[in-house]
Amino acid sequence: MRKMTKIFLALFLCFTFLGAGFQTLEAATKYDTALSRWSRFEEAQDDMGGRFLVRATLYTAEYVNLLMESEAERNLWTASELEDYKYNFLRGIQMDDYIAIHLEMENLGATAHMAPFNEMVYLWIGNKRYEPADYDQRFNLPLQGKRDGLVFFPRYDEKTGESLLAKDMSLRFVMIGAVSPVLSNREIRFTWDVKAESGVLAGTAADRMEGDRLLRRIERLNAEKADLETQLDAKNREISEVMKRIDELQ
Repeated sequence: MRKMTKIFLALFLCFTFLGAGFQTLEAATKYDTALSRWSRFEEAQDDMGGRFLVRATLYTAEYVNLLMESEAERNLWTASELEDYKYNFLRGIQMDDYIAIHLEMENLGATAHMAPFNEMVYLWIGNKRYEPADYDQRFNLPLQGKRDGLVFFPRYDEKTGESLLAKDMSLRFVMIGAVSPVLSNREIRFTWDVKAESGVLAGTAADRMEGDRLLRRIERLNAEKADLETQLDAKNREISEVMKRIDELQ
């Protein structure tokens, strides 16, 4: 993820969550409904009184749609402004390529040493385990107090390009106990049941994102095609040389 994208997204998330306190009642209700459905929280405490708190919010289409609706109502946006805002948000969380999970952690005990963070968390999609494709690099730093950021997991099969969430699916996020001394090697596990209705984004922003993704897919396929054609040309030359040698021997 590019540095500017990370800066934009950090600011965007900050103003989004701060702004939740200034919404109309209806908008706040929509946001709260989405947050309660897709957010998971756990608090651990050790014998010395140390505490480790973590909240994980899964960015599903349903969550994003309701979040965008509440923001539009709060800011009195036009339909066009809403779609532009949603498009930039979706680009920030890279929802066209990845499954994004927003993590909020607070460590109130012995310092947590979480590096390398990609070895501290993983995601089960159905019966297959996936490592992070990317994450906020600040998670690699020692933690005392609060920190939040995004962790990204693959959304599409690398070989076929098909969505890993094409049907109703159970997702299980796991954070291993080594992430904080407070956990005493006890894992934290969060589960979400992602239904078909939660996987459909609304509006033109979703179409733009899908178009962007397909264009990148075409670029990758063309690159793979060119590589295979190069290999095929080499094989054809080798066959030609072998046939030529056979003719010389007859």
